[in-house]
Amino acid sequence: MSGRSFQGLKQQAEGAAKDAANTLGQATQDAINQVADASQKAVDQACKTAQDAVEKATGQAAEAVSGLGKKCGFKK
Repeated sequence: MSGRSFQGLKQQAEGAAKDAANTLGQATQDAINQVADASQKAVDQACKTAQDAVEKATGQAAEAVSGLGKKCGFKK
């Protein structure tokens, strides 16, 4: 095999290795982005659920205090 043929094969192998590395890097980045998006959605949902629970509890507490005030004669 001549030196030029070996050099050509070497360049092809290096090019293929670089392409494979770039493809792997892009796939990894895509996976990271998907995980980040899913995580953000989960955090958003958890925050919304917590906020809804706090609002419900606040409403119930306000009703309880109002009822207590009426029983004690503070409110009509």
